Amino acid sequence: MSSSLSLPRRPLVVGHGVAALRLRQAARELGILAHSAEGEPAALVARARALGCDALHPGEAAPSRQLALARACREAGLRFLGQGTTLLAAMADEASMRRLVQEAGLPLAAEASGPLVSVALLADGAGRMVHLAPRQTLPDGASLAPLPWLTPERSAYLGRLAGQAVAALGATGLVEARFRVFDNAVGFDSLVPGPNGEEALDESLFGLDPLVAQWRLWGGERLGERQSRLTARGHARLWRLILPEEARLDGGPGVRLDAAGSGEEARLVVWGRRPEDLQGRARRVLTALLGEEGARAHWPLE
Repeated sequence: MSSSLSLPRRPLVVGHGVAALRLRQAARELGILAHSAEGEPAALVARARALGCDALHPGEAAPSRQLALARACREAGLRFLGQGTTLLAAMADEASMRRLVQEAGLPLAAEASGPLVSVALLADGAGRMVHLAPRQTLPDGASLAPLPWLTPERSAYLGRLAGQAVAALGATGLVEARFRVFDNAVGFDSLVPGPNGEEALDESLFGLDPLVAQWRLWGGERLGERQSRLTARGHARLWRLILPEEARLDGGPGVRLDAAGSGEEARLVVWGRRPEDLQGRARRVLTALLGEEGARAHWPLE
């Protein structure tokens, strides 16, 4: 990422629903007017040209799709706001990625060797980076951060390993490193481009919006955050929900609902200073949105 880059004026975000909505909102905070669309790479490039867009953001697309988008942009001479094609190709190929991180000195995870833990990082083109709170997707589909079964020392260790992988591979912007953690063993699983839809966890814990930060980084800005000043405060959980049409959120502290429209995925994040604060708040909000029976599928009410 070159420091001579500038923020795009009118980018096209790939995606729809709440994923595209949050990226457009973050862009708007920086004075950027972003559009969004779905489709095949060639059609998206054509759509970007028709809208007068000067760049394409791949949204929450998987590495293989981002690779196709990056190649289409390169062929068309359109700026791609994402990782380079070489890194995306490695991200899309598990064997290649494992070989690269092993060469970088990271321990590899054996198959099914413990819970999958994710660590998001922000990195600029000058080697500065910060890692955020380790998180986990639970069996019920919710995502949780921080993880009560990880000690602060182990969390910091995961952050350092994630940073080692990002530095070795030259990734920039918003990236997610995934590890398998079992007892005292930690092994690298994968590295994927961000965002992934769980950024609201970090917003609630750190007061930092990774999506705004990513736009700034793609604009060539240096990372302004410092690891020593980032401390997670409280506990947060995020749900991806399809809400009934009559669902309404009555507000209250420590609650946020991102929704783009009826019938589409909504993302609910609830946080509290203590785990018991989160628990009581989550039960109240889930019951209000889904009723007691619906809420039980996402959090036991007993």
